[in-house]
Amino acid sequence: MHMSDGIVNAPTSLIFGVVAIGAVAVAAVKARSELDERTVPLAGLVAAFIFAAQMINFPILPGVSGHLLGGALAAILVGPYTGVLCLTIVLVVQALLFADGGVTALGTNITNMAVVGVAVGYGVAVALRRVLLSRRPGGLGVLAFLAGLVGTVAAAMAFVLEYAIGGAGSGSLGAVAGYMFGTHALIGIGEGVITAATVLAVAQARPDLVYLLRGTEQARKQVAA
Repeated sequence: MHMSDGIVNAPTSLIFGVVAIGAVAVAAVKARSELDERTVPLAGLVAAFIFAAQMINFPILPGVSGHLLGGALAAILVGPYTGVLCLTIVLVVQALLFADGGVTALGTNITNMAVVGVAVGYGVAVALRRVLLSRRPGGLGVLAFLAGLVGTVAAAMAFVLEYAIGGAGSGSLGAVAGYMFGTHALIGIGEGVITAATVLAVAQARPDLVYLLRGTEQARKQVAA
């Protein structure tokens, strides 16, 4: 869902650039509580995985492409603040080195994918954690699937909000909103499947490394072993 330059006007790009800078600054401070010598390598792997997954994209509107986001995946595995940093690094590298997403649109892209996508995906995961993690088997997989799906749609709707504020394209807001919602609902299903499969694979091998599972009985058993 990378936006290129010119999709929204300059004032809107500036506003969300400031939002992105503030959110990333907060994440950089808060991430210290999520990271230790065991989880830093996992954060690097998560960023690399998301980078590779986001390189596979397809156009959905003029100047806008759709792809897997990875916000919920990052938040569940390494924490929401570290997840914001992982996504931000990926988006900056893509914009500056691969011209994937405009430079002036970097603030909006970070806001949508690294902030909204991570925050909503993690919020869904936390809201469902008590109910679904107590149900075996598959509770964690269902949780991860729903977090990935909802986080993806929320990120797309953040783009619609930005377009409503300062869209520079010729498409009507209703048409853009309907197309973005429908397309990213489908993308979200794929994202949910990948998020669930990846989270389950890590949780089965090392539940103590999964941020969402910290303090749970499953993680304590792994640490004790």
